Amino acid sequence: MKAGAIHAAARGFELAPKPYEIGRPAYPPDAVEQLVSELGIGPGRRVLDLAAGTGKLTRLLAPTGADVVAVEPVKAMRAALSASLPGVRAVSGTAEAIPLRDRSVDAVTVGQAFHWFDGDAALAEIHRVLRPAGRLGLIWNVKDESVDWIEKLGKIMESYRGDAPKVASGAWKDAFDRTKLFTPLQRARFSFVHDADFAAVVARVTSVSFIAALPPAEFARVVDRVRILLATHPETKGRMTFELPYRTGVYWAKRV
Repeated sequence: MKAGAIHAAARGFELAPKPYEIGRPAYPPDAVEQLVSELGIGPGRRVLDLAAGTGKLTRLLAPTGADVVAVEPVKAMRAALSASLPGVRAVSGTAEAIPLRDRSVDAVTVGQAFHWFDGDAALAEIHRVLRPAGRLGLIWNVKDESVDWIEKLGKIMESYRGDAPKVASGAWKDAFDRTKLFTPLQRARFSFVHDADFAAVVARVTSVSFIAALPPAEFARVVDRVRILLATHPETKGRMTFELPYRTGVYWAKRV
């Protein structure tokens, strides 16, 4: 993938800002606290939130008092971020071509996105913009598919994945195994439950880029499949609200 380009399957995010905001949960406070602590984020520090999307993580970093700059390649997602966080500078760019000067930030955060990157190129660019001893932090909310109806919801989504990268594959970690630019990854894990109504469950599914980009008829079929699952599964049948369990992984490493 060329510097400045994004994976073809990620282009559907141009259509997904609204469902992304409705369907994707916030990060749990204890996970954000861990991320902020490990990266030393606070007043007097400059932080790059990379692939910031609609600002799900950005808005949790802003109250720390740090100077936060968001980089996001998808115009519609970036516009949504700017609308909700007018005090945060948001610029176009990718992990492989970051539009910031060398050694200009103290920390880099990445929420729900590193698995989309060209890992080797991204780590080189992140290393370039970090100051000496700067830190990189990654965070993901991942559905807990040990719950049966969540597993079935995941199968609906996965049937459209194609070659889109998946965080659960762990392939994104290979770049960290190869690099000499950062210390080994450290990790903490958390869990939480996201309470959602029917519209939010549908939005969770349709916020996925490769589903958002489906032709209208197939998109409608996905929504119908979700509706049928919720209406018939023993754990969800007859309910107006639904508990979506998540596991949150926080990872961090130090610039060498």
